[in-house]
Amino acid sequence: MSIHKPDIKKVTTHQLAAMKARGEKISMLTAYDFSMAKILDSSGIDVLLVGDSASNVMAGNETTLPITLDQMIYHATSVVRAVDRALVVVDIPFGSYQGSSTEALRSAIRIMKETGGHAVKVEGGAEIQESVKKILSAGVPVMGHLGLTPQSIYKFGTYTVRAKEEAEAQKLIEDAKLLEELGCFALVLEKIPSALAERVAKKLTIPVIGIGAGAGVDGQVLVVHDMLGITQDFKPRFLRRYADVGGMMKEAVQSYISDVKSHDFPNEKECY
Repeated sequence: MSIHKPDIKKVTTHQLAAMKARGEKISMLTAYDFSMAKILDSSGIDVLLVGDSASNVMAGNETTLPITLDQMIYHATSVVRAVDRALVVVDIPFGSYQGSSTEALRSAIRIMKETGGHAVKVEGGAEIQESVKKILSAGVPVMGHLGLTPQSIYKFGTYTVRAKEEAEAQKLIEDAKLLEELGCFALVLEKIPSALAERVAKKLTIPVIGIGAGAGVDGQVLVVHDMLGITQDFKPRFLRRYADVGGMMKEAVQSYISDVKSHDFPNEKECY
């Protein structure tokens, strides 16, 4: 049964801020295609992230780096067509905003104009502040992303928990404050100590959404393929699998194959 508030016909950045203010947790999942997005939206999800994780779960790449801006626009356009209620946030992919603030603005405008999405997400703090400023100057809502930033995986060299040391934790806090001051409407914190994430969430007035960042933040996000069990090999501590859709699909396909080979499908009622 859906538990979203029926009076909210369309989730906006303003309503997310209000949700934080009243202590209501924000639900967020990734989406990359029309059919899945339609199911998620009708279920009452608050935010859909068209994540560059499409590079992994949709295209089979090892990292998020290979996905292009054109490919992200394709996925986002498909998702937006399905949505009636959720706020749709689109990742600006690697190489489409780090080089210059002008390039960042160009990428954000393309996403907003061509997809109909509602906001963009970027990874990083002080090092991308000029890009964030430029995008915001055009009236495009921006969601930040700190902690483990997958676009920088080759810099980190590992997917282990970030900001465990005091120096990195302090930089994360400073970057979070900066992103809020610049005008970001929300912040994702990925794979950092839960105590640090809670500390950041309490310091900021904007919503903080966690993935592998504990329960003390304002909302949670997961990759939909992971939480539904469509992906089988990814098993981090923070992931809760809510279904074994991958197993169900495999059984269904095997039944179909068996029925075809045994001449059971199609039967007389399934023929014209």
